[in-house]
Amino acid sequence: MSAAAYDRDLDKNAANFQPLTPLTFLARSALTFPDHTAILHGRQAITYRDFYARSRRLASALARRGIKRGDTVSVMLANTPPMLEAHYGVPMTRGVLNTLNTRLDAAILAFTLDHAETKVIITDLEFSKVMKEALALAKVKPLVVDYADPEFAVEGERLGTLDYEALIAEGDPAFDWLMPDDEWDAISLNYTSGTTGNPKGVVYHHRGASLLAVGNVVTTAMGKHPVYLWTLPMFHCNGWCFTWSLSAVAGTHVCLRWVRAPAMYEAIARHKVTHLCGAPIVMSTLLNAPEPDKQPLPHVVSFFTAAAPPPEAVLSAMQAAGFNVTHLSGLTETYGPAVVNDWKAEWDHLEPAARGAKKARQGVRYAALEDLTIMNPETMEKVPADGQTIGEIMFRGNVVMKGYLKNREASAEAFHGGWFHSGDLGVIHPDGYIQIKDRSKDIIISGGENISSIEVEDTLYKHPSIQAAAVVAKADEKWGETPCAFVELRPGASLTANEVMAWCRDHLAAYKCPRTVIFTELPKTSTGKIQKFRLRDMAKSV
Repeated sequence: MSAAAYDRDLDKNAANFQPLTPLTFLARSALTFPDHTAILHGRQAITYRDFYARSRRLASALARRGIKRGDTVSVMLANTPPMLEAHYGVPMTRGVLNTLNTRLDAAILAFTLDHAETKVIITDLEFSKVMKEALALAKVKPLVVDYADPEFAVEGERLGTLDYEALIAEGDPAFDWLMPDDEWDAISLNYTSGTTGNPKGVVYHHRGASLLAVGNVVTTAMGKHPVYLWTLPMFHCNGWCFTWSLSAVAGTHVCLRWVRAPAMYEAIARHKVTHLCGAPIVMSTLLNAPEPDKQPLPHVVSFFTAAAPPPEAVLSAMQAAGFNVTHLSGLTETYGPAVVNDWKAEWDHLEPAARGAKKARQGVRYAALEDLTIMNPETMEKVPADGQTIGEIMFRGNVVMKGYLKNREASAEAFHGGWFHSGDLGVIHPDGYIQIKDRSKDIIISGGENISSIEVEDTLYKHPSIQAAAVVAKADEKWGETPCAFVELRPGASLTANEVMAWCRDHLAAYKCPRTVIFTELPKTSTGKIQKFRLRDMAKSV
């Protein structure tokens, strides 16, 4: 029989082919487990029945106000129920969800609103000051919806004429929401940190969101009805797609407005949390909490971290405290984590140094990612798996972004040769596990936030007393990494470290500011290029 026979008269139709989307996960859980708790927030307990109904109300209300396929709805929200509802309600209109980083300054937020052509903005009162400035700077004039958290007393100015609950009340809980026309349709828009100039808008599609959401369930070994604590900001890559993962297994979202040790321990103990994700700062907060703030854990809790691999001492302390830590890796462009340091039982018996070397690696691809490798970016040839030869880490698969919004040149560069170029440099070990050795774009990952060293350097260069500056990552037990600035002063100028830090605070978001300032002549090559590898070595000894 010819191969063509398997295609003849066997066509795609509505009965046998539907676009992949994570929206169906919520519909299924609401049907199957309507009374199971979907969201906990303060004293609020929202069932799957109500979660689904409120998401449909939001979709209905947005549709009535003109939101349609391709329209952007931005949200400036903490880890609260409306953020979860937006992850379903917005794409139920075929609109695109843009979650804003609550730590950014007004200028960047204004750029984002304009670039995304935001039609509606839902904003928490806690962020009203910066959002008021951003809206004043922005060219777009979206409908502004204010959210006042009923569980926490948060002061702030109302920026619009419509309250979030009033918007929800407008909607139909039985709204016949829309599946995407195509699984390639955009579901969300996430902005990078902006390594040079303005940030880039990373576009996710329904297919990738669905596959990564299920990939998380597989990778984190979630059984039915897991309990997930939101220590990871949901604005980060849509909460690494866990915003959708939990609905696939009818899990419970435990919202956490502020990441504080007492609240984390209380939530873990009271709600029997099974899983949480976070940057090294979350581990530090848990471990360094005063004893009165700590509570016994109900069982071993699975903790997933990204950014720089945690030191062996931190991993040991977390294990002793009752947390099993797994290191993940990825980028905004890969829907969050797409690489996991899949731990092998035999490694538990290695000597501490050897075990630490294993834990320092990023690992292997998610099951949801089709291919991961390291190549010479010039020849596009795979480097040998010798743990020594450095190349660029590259991804290929369905959990790679559609591309950068309105930036054809950047998209083409990122996808050169049929692979996504991560910009990270690393090696492949003989067993196939990869390890990052450097970041070609000199990104500093601090507390889970990406900081562009170039942006910080540009700010330093604007100071009248600074002749030259370079910024590198300095290891930090609490934050993972922090910016370390090396400054060369102009002849006759004088400046203190505190004055440099104050200058940066006046021109940058607080988390981007250097924590360490060193005055020195910058080491340069014969062509005048600053030798950052030498600065990194110097930063280790400070």
